[in-house]
Amino acid sequence: MAIMITDECINCGACEPECPNNAIYEGGAEWTYADGTSLKGLITTLNGEEVQADEPFEPKDMDVYYIVTDKCTECVGFHDEPQCAAVCPVDCCVDDPDYRESEDELLAKKDFMHL
Repeated sequence: MAIMITDECINCGACEPECPNNAIYEGGAEWTYADGTSLKGLITTLNGEEVQADEPFEPKDMDVYYIVTDKCTECVGFHDEPQCAAVCPVDCCVDDPDYRESEDELLAKKDFMHL
């Protein structure tokens, strides 16, 4: 599964630098697949969509930090636990019940982003 940031976020920013996939963005910031990954040029995402790796996407949230589900691996392959949740002072980095993935799927996502 992916991690999500709830609206209890106080915008402290502690989570953002901890993410090994650069999947966490400040509210209102656009995101790209290329940010913090080795993805370049035209890519085919894991759900079969073709996009430019540096194509900016609309922010998922305008007010608080947010996590891009397509880039979140719950730190699998990097750490024993999600680092955003470990450093969050208000415990607003939680499991996202809408996105369930196995460890194998999370490792495949990690391998996709970090060639």
